[in-house]
Amino acid sequence: MKEWVQKENLHRHIAMIMDGNGRWAKRKRRPRLFGHRAGVETFKKIVRICSDMGIQVLTVYAFSTENWKRSEEEVSGLMSLALTYLKKYVAELHENNVVLKIIGDISKLNATLQKEILRSEAMTAQNTGMILQIALNYGGREELINAVKNMMLDGLKGSEITEKTLNGYLYTKNVPDPDMMIRTGGEKRLSNFLLWQNAYTEFFFTETLWPDFSKKELEEMIEAYTQRERRYGGIQ
Repeated sequence: MKEWVQKENLHRHIAMIMDGNGRWAKRKRRPRLFGHRAGVETFKKIVRICSDMGIQVLTVYAFSTENWKRSEEEVSGLMSLALTYLKKYVAELHENNVVLKIIGDISKLNATLQKEILRSEAMTAQNTGMILQIALNYGGREELINAVKNMMLDGLKGSEITEKTLNGYLYTKNVPDPDMMIRTGGEKRLSNFLLWQNAYTEFFFTETLWPDFSKKELEEMIEAYTQRERRYGGIQ
């Protein structure tokens, strides 16, 4: 194992925007859902790799609050894929000591999917390994608005609100902020993903479409991350 992959040297939290499934399918002259299915296979592979590396938290962007604008066929297919994944693979996550958390507004999802999410989270809740956060019907701006509303409902005064207070009202309240954020597919923007949490995150972008994202490329990014100096606004 390479020196930089030693557990004590690894960072705590990797966030990923899994972009490019539709374009990958288009290049192969197949329907977009064909690309999303291939993307699920890559996702499963990357989860295993990160868990084996000793990463503490992996957060992936699966479905945004803006993705409802896509065709009814694609949205329905994505929801079906999410349900299938939970039914088929949560037992495997559980066996590998992974904790599963779904972040986002699940109240907008269909009842069957909501029930499966709660079952899956409960099954893995007592595990002590990597935390896998799947952002489903997630939007960074909506998360912040909800946090402010809930602080108001709890009667907090302006003088009582600090960064720590706000963190406690986010979907990610019990995990550290991402150390690195990876986006595949060539785009170089956050797309409303973890807006607060990514304040000091190191960004990595690749032209590789998500279904083609490999262990080798992930390792190269992690190695590059270890060479960066994180100053948090200070001088070294």
